Amino acid sequence: MDVRLSQCFIAVDDHDKALAFYCDVLGLEVRNDVGFEGMRWVTVGSPAQPGVEIVLEPPAVNPDASPADRQAMAELLAKGLLRGVIFSTDDCDALFARVEASGAEVLQEPTDQPYGVRDCAFRDPAGNMLRFNQPRTAGR
Repeated sequence: MDVRLSQCFIAVDDHDKALAFYCDVLGLEVRNDVGFEGMRWVTVGSPAQPGVEIVLEPPAVNPDASPADRQAMAELLAKGLLRGVIFSTDDCDALFARVEASGAEVLQEPTDQPYGVRDCAFRDPAGNMLRFNQPRTAGR
């Protein structure tokens, strides 16, 4: 039996800002951008991983969520307290320079971590924390 990741979700409060960041800054491609039952279904992914998509969706998109739950989710998103994702890259420093130049909020400059990666971190336009890992090579 083979089990693989096909989709993961990132909460966003503005699809257009999210698309500008994930596509124009990070270089991901739009896989889907369609209306669906009064909502917008937007997915992006890396050209290097055709079988994996990131769904960009509003917080508390569940139609059964109460107004209080929707408000709580929006507040958590605004504070950057919802979970983000970790990307891998073959050049953490170049990626850092590109994302920093876009004006994204820097959370951590490239750092060699004791657990074997060089990584950096930013917030996307919605406030989600995104980390970018590069495996360290021998001698580094």
